Amino acid sequence: MKPSQASRLPQPTAEEIEHSERLLQHLRATIASHGPMPFSQYMERCLYAPGLGYYSAGKTKFGAAGDFVTAPELGELFARCVVHAVQPVLAMLGSEADFLELGGGSGAFAEAAILALAENGVLPRRYLILEPSADLRERQRERLRAALPADIMTRLAWIDRPPEQSWRGILFANEVIDALPATRFVLRRGEVYEEYVAIDGEARLMRVDRPADALVTGAVRHVERDLGGNFQDGYRSEILPQLPYWMQAIAGSLDAGLMLFIDYGYVRREFYLPERRDGTLMAHYRHRAHNDPLYLPGLNDLTASVDFTALAEAGNSAGFGVAAYLPQAHFLIAAGLQEVFEHAYEQATDDAARHRLAQQVKKLTLPDQMGERFQAMLLARGLPALPLPAELLAADQGGRL
Repeated sequence: MKPSQASRLPQPTAEEIEHSERLLQHLRATIASHGPMPFSQYMERCLYAPGLGYYSAGKTKFGAAGDFVTAPELGELFARCVVHAVQPVLAMLGSEADFLELGGGSGAFAEAAILALAENGVLPRRYLILEPSADLRERQRERLRAALPADIMTRLAWIDRPPEQSWRGILFANEVIDALPATRFVLRRGEVYEEYVAIDGEARLMRVDRPADALVTGAVRHVERDLGGNFQDGYRSEILPQLPYWMQAIAGSLDAGLMLFIDYGYVRREFYLPERRDGTLMAHYRHRAHNDPLYLPGLNDLTASVDFTALAEAGNSAGFGVAAYLPQAHFLIAAGLQEVFEHAYEQATDDAARHRLAQQVKKLTLPDQMGERFQAMLLARGLPALPLPAELLAADQGGRL
């Protein structure tokens, strides 16, 4: 990162610098032993290395005190709309239905969703949270113990890996796909190269390109064929060649039910625009976005936008059909946002609470906030019918995929 760019970011504390240095030492040792590491491996270590990665170390990530704000952190309107959309499927599947949340964040979504499910009389048999971070898992547990009645808490369980036994119900993931370790590729003289992270003569991290293997090359060529043309030389972006395998791993045992993914991203032809020549990779540090993923590893959230066409393909390969695809604003409105807002507004005890509700709606739905940048995709399998709200099905934009 150029000094002028670094100076625009908040200054890290001595403790943060020490933490980042520990991860740097780990990265340097790995590279010294095994050679340059694929960027996807570097991103995985930065986010998930035990005790050192961004999501696995004890640092506040979510909300005003963290590095970014997710939709559930804004308040309960988001979760209540999700519940309104999926509860007919839970009701159809009956008493054996489970709800699985991938990556529980601060626990804000689970708290609001479980209370809404209880109010609506459609509590799942189990509410499962697949959370790889021990630190976040403990925070979620503390929050939910304090917020939920003891009899409801008995339905909650934290799991380390996707269910191996077949199950029925809802799988929900908000801002999960963007944090999957992304492969960075670039075209050179018509050939596909993969971006790696190496160390220079002064032990600083640097990025280098190496000829891509068959898996990455095949994934890039598939995108080119789908787009009907080749990427120009020097075009650099991200791809998730592992996405079909990841999808099978997390959803292969879901025999009957619905998956709902909400994330920021684009359909493929918008993701790989010619002018987007350096991809979508971003680093987030204390509510500031920057484009240097090598800066202070372990302290930044690293993300890449989602190719929703690739997500649909991965769902199809795992045996799911796209039930609906639409921008977040359209999804929330179709899932009863007006009704949910009016009910919460009536219950609000003062003007400040009512103002916060209005601000939630704006952030969730305005095009320059989350409304258009975030997309919702619903994938279904094994259901005799698709009991989604009619407004939601009518707002489907799946033809754009």
